[in-house]
Amino acid sequence: MKRITKAVFPAAGMGTRFLPATKANPKEMLPIVDKPLIQYAAEEAVAAGITDLIFIIGRTKRAIADHFDKAYELEVELETKGKLKALEDLRGMLPVNVNYIYIRQAEALGLGHAVLCAQPAVNDEPFAVLLADDLIEGEPGVTKQMCDLYNYYQCSLVGVQNVAPDETSAYGIVAAEPMAERLSRITQIVEKPAPEAAPSTLGVVGRYVLTPRIFHHLRHIERGAGGELQLTDAIAALLKEQQVLAYEFTGKRYDCGSKLGYLEATVEYALKHPEVSDEFQAYLEKRFCVPCRSA
Repeated sequence: MKRITKAVFPAAGMGTRFLPATKANPKEMLPIVDKPLIQYAAEEAVAAGITDLIFIIGRTKRAIADHFDKAYELEVELETKGKLKALEDLRGMLPVNVNYIYIRQAEALGLGHAVLCAQPAVNDEPFAVLLADDLIEGEPGVTKQMCDLYNYYQCSLVGVQNVAPDETSAYGIVAAEPMAERLSRITQIVEKPAPEAAPSTLGVVGRYVLTPRIFHHLRHIERGAGGELQLTDAIAALLKEQQVLAYEFTGKRYDCGSKLGYLEATVEYALKHPEVSDEFQAYLEKRFCVPCRSA
């Protein structure tokens, strides 16, 4: 039985919805309070027992590699100024036994292409895929939930949640037969269908556990929606050979690929942040809640 020890982080997209902030800074480096989105995703993967983090980056994404690299000058500066708590946090960002692998995606040809770029590092092993702009708060983390299910069922899984009927055109949508609590066997998967053509309202979000057979299909599918290689289309081909399960994960998802979702996550995480939560709560009550109650 093979366990999941590798995770792929597609991070070569242009982040056009956040321009001009993402003109020179990757969207995955946008912070939620004081931690970038890509770090939340990496921490989720490590908490699931993953030791090899494979980042698929583009030409302008050097900041991601720099973020996880050792910053000698910064550490010396913090130590010299006696900022030992900040130094401890910096050094303990992720465990020392984690491997960081960076692969350049020369062309932004879609999520499927980004995952295919990871094959040399994944080899013939099952692996997880995490999209950092889907920030999901769960206990345990969603990747741990899905890896545990993989260990039992030994097949591919996709994370799903119910979406509004008029939002199906923004997601991969699955049709599935109930199998166990929160778990279904996928019978069909369609990329971004119009509401009237959607087989259900179960939308695929940014968490996957995949068998290495997916690489075969990624190499052989044709370009789909948007002229890109769609991971959804490769999963549809995989369905003809292997069981693929849809998992309605336990946790709260924030779509940080949208401005509204990003702002919601920032507020919610700030309200739980040990350094600013009390003052931020007081600010919100002063700025919004008190006038609302008095009205």
